[in-house]
Amino acid sequence: MQFTRLRLNGFKSFVDPADLVVHPGLTGVVGPNGCGKSNLLEALRWVMGENRASAMRGSGMEDVIFAGTDSRAARHFAEVTLHLDNSQRLAPAGFNDTDALEVTRRITRDAGSAYRINGKDVRARDVQMLFADASTGAHSPALVRQGQISELINAKPKARRRILEEAAGISGLYARRHEAELRLRATETNLERLRDVVDQLAGQLASLARQAKQAERYRKIGAEIRHTEGVLLYLRWRLADEARAEADARLRAALSALAQAEAASGDASRTRATADEQLGPLREESAIAGAVLQRVAVERQTLDAETERANAQLRSLRARIAQLDQDIAREETLNTDAHDTIAQLEREQAELAEADTDAEDRQHKAEADADARAAELQDAEAEHSAATQDLARLSAEADSAARAVTEAANQEARARDELARAKAAQATEAQALDTASAALAAAEKDAQNCEDLVARAADQALVETETARAEAQTAEATARAALSDAEGAARTLRAEESALAKLVNRDAGPKAQLIDQLNVAPGYEQALGAALADDLRLPVAEDGSGWVLLPDYPTGQPLPGDAAPLALHVTGSALLARRLAQVGIVTPDQGRALHSALAPGQRLVTL
Repeated sequence: MQFTRLRLNGFKSFVDPADLVVHPGLTGVVGPNGCGKSNLLEALRWVMGENRASAMRGSGMEDVIFAGTDSRAARHFAEVTLHLDNSQRLAPAGFNDTDALEVTRRITRDAGSAYRINGKDVRARDVQMLFADASTGAHSPALVRQGQISELINAKPKARRRILEEAAGISGLYARRHEAELRLRATETNLERLRDVVDQLAGQLASLARQAKQAERYRKIGAEIRHTEGVLLYLRWRLADEARAEADARLRAALSALAQAEAASGDASRTRATADEQLGPLREESAIAGAVLQRVAVERQTLDAETERANAQLRSLRARIAQLDQDIAREETLNTDAHDTIAQLEREQAELAEADTDAEDRQHKAEADADARAAELQDAEAEHSAATQDLARLSAEADSAARAVTEAANQEARARDELARAKAAQATEAQALDTASAALAAAEKDAQNCEDLVARAADQALVETETARAEAQTAEATARAALSDAEGAARTLRAEESALAKLVNRDAGPKAQLIDQLNVAPGYEQALGAALADDLRLPVAEDGSGWVLLPDYPTGQPLPGDAAPLALHVTGSALLARRLAQVGIVTPDQGRALHSALAPGQRLVTL
């Protein structure tokens, strides 16, 4: 490979882009001191992977960027591109597909360097190996820097040997050897990782093998479970259907009872309306009868009072009449006495007239007595006349009182008759009112009972319907959930069965597997699976890969602590004796305590 062009942009003194074309033959660069001849050589070293700032005559790698002058501003980056002729296809395999190579290195302030080959980002190591394969590079003896001749003269033999090796073109082999050593160590590391991955995959394979057996058993059990679940779902469906039918029957019965109750309620309402219609006139008649009864009672009380007053007046009049009769009898006696006295006086007057001579005093006295008797007679006559008038008046009053008593008796009789009729009418109306009230109360009670019956029947029917619907929905949801779970489990089982079948078919071989020769004590199967994992499925190797018989360890490696070897519980094949002797059985707490004391190749498992 030959250099064909060198392009610089912002590198040291080349602030502007500059191209240096290298033609076939010799190409020289001449100029005064400070014109940039050394910068060209340093640009070649830098683009070929030089990472030492001292080789660039600077304190840091960013010193290769143009720092600026009084008239020019500093640049932010520097870039050098080297064009190579690859027509002979001498480049490494990754870059050997074109006739020309373009190697570019670009450095940016505070960002570091970046390499590209034909526009593709690469590592600095890739660029260095590219030039090392071409027996050149940043440290090639063909690139003679300032002071290198004197260094060569004064160099030690080891340094001269390096220069001679570079001149002979074998320095790239050292780089390649170093690269190969690095790759070899990386490969060994990868192999170690691969062994770990293989161990992990082996454990997973053993686990999958166990799972395959379990899956087969699970498939059979799953089929039985699906059949049983199907039967169970059918039974649940039958029960739900029967519950729904029973709920429908109860609903129809409740609706029928509701219709009957509504009809009874209608009849009761009509009866109540009729009773209300009949009750109005009866109440009016009852009110009228009550008013009549009250008026008759008042009149009776009035008549009783008037009768009592008339009787009292009659008794008083009778007493006065008796008194008047006595007075009249007395007056008549007095009149008789007066007439007798007058007759006697007349006789005496006649005698006096005849005797006219006996005594004038006796005449005067007799006259005085006659006058007095006449006055008394006159008074008696006046009293008799007054008594007669009083008697007549009292007789009239007695007659009037008798007539009033008779009229009062007649009115009382009539009032008693009216009272009897009113009481009879009131009793009839009261009986009718009681009958109507009883009918109304019965109608109201029937209506209330009907309403309560309708409400209870409706509520009961609603509750039973809701309960039946909820039970049916619950049964349906349970059945759907069970069906969904069964379908999901079936899909999972089918997927696991397919995966395990593929795995078993892939891992299965014509050779006999070691697991078929083992006798494991009950309870130690899980420990054996954890210890050997998928290695149990490997065949006994007669040739090729598989289990082979190895001699015991020259020096015994006892297990740490009280760990018992798994080999005591697994028999049937001597191929596992060496490995199982290094597998200890412990409890989880012992395993955590003894883990750090394990020797290489030893392992602890739990039951």
